[in-house]
Amino acid sequence: MTERLAAKALSIEVTEATLTVNLTDGRSVSVPTAWYPRLLHGTTKELRNWRLVAGGEGIRWPDLDEDISVDNLLDGKRSGESQRSLKGWMASR
Repeated sequence: MTERLAAKALSIEVTEATLTVNLTDGRSVSVPTAWYPRLLHGTTKELRNWRLVAGGEGIRWPDLDEDISVDNLLDGKRSGESQRSLKGWMASR
């Protein structure tokens, strides 16, 4: 098993189609926003209101109550939110 070098988020860009995270080790990781339904349904204002957390180990969108870790992005993990939870969140908007 190979050891993963610690990569942290440096900056991000979110479009209608993709979330791109630029990492401190020079890589960029892009994933479809469809992997994260709250991002997919977020407004431009909500998507722009993000912050790096834990020294760049994750990204937080407080308006969307969404947190994504760099490790999960690198592992190709999609949102683990249940349909029930997502429907409740959508209904509350």
